[in-house]
Amino acid sequence: MSDYKTLRYEERNGVAWVTLDRPEVHNAFDMVMMRELYECWRGLRDNDDVNVIVLTGSGDKAFCTGLDRIAENVGATDHTEGLGRRGATPMHTDDPCDWLPPKTAAELWKPVVAAVNGMACAGAFYLLGEVDIIIAAEHATFFDPHTTYGMPAVFEPMSMLQRMPLGEVLRMSLMGAYERMSAQRAHEVGLVQEVVPADELIEAARHVAEAIASQPPLAVQTTTRAIWYAQELGYRQALDVAKTLVQLGLDKDSLAAGKELFDSGRRTPWRLR
Repeated sequence: MSDYKTLRYEERNGVAWVTLDRPEVHNAFDMVMMRELYECWRGLRDNDDVNVIVLTGSGDKAFCTGLDRIAENVGATDHTEGLGRRGATPMHTDDPCDWLPPKTAAELWKPVVAAVNGMACAGAFYLLGEVDIIIAAEHATFFDPHTTYGMPAVFEPMSMLQRMPLGEVLRMSLMGAYERMSAQRAHEVGLVQEVVPADELIEAARHVAEAIASQPPLAVQTTTRAIWYAQELGYRQALDVAKTLVQLGLDKDSLAAGKELFDSGRRTPWRLR
């Protein structure tokens, strides 16, 4: 993988650890980070050493606070520079929702586990809307301040409707900076799958990621794709696609590995959540 200016990247035990690394601005993204995340997601598609990705933020104050509005070129309004730049008509507009989310940016179906360590707000939901599992530190908070600062929240709530009930998305979007959702409340409404003390966050993410990464990758990736298809398509449409996915997701190597494990009498160690 490339050397990054705004990300930290490492691989171990089949897991890629991607850390947003601009702690001085609460890991807000600028144009450099946007491009680097896009390159990272695209590179991970073809990296056979990696089966799962953990995404987190540097430090303990913030996972990501969205767009860095004071970074150079971000927010420029002409046709050539900055976020939202466009051609001769507004029909050709670049937006971070095309660059940041792993599935939109790269059709990356290797599972992504987010470890949320602190604030996650605004454009952070571009990322959280397309990860597969979210684990949060107890002090993590979630909010969307767009409306407070005179901007519509559009892509973010659309994305979060994939993960949260309608009323919760409406409340978070409309309350703006006047309210923050706690990690515990996020767990209660299904946004977060596990809440742990801050000093246990990385270990909790490691446990989940390495467990998934230890399994046959084709089975894991096909399962991930199937679930997102079911989320995006109508039920009957998803069932039609499922017939094809079953055929694509079965191969002799995966089946042989599973049979060997079963026939050995060994049972996978598990823990109750």
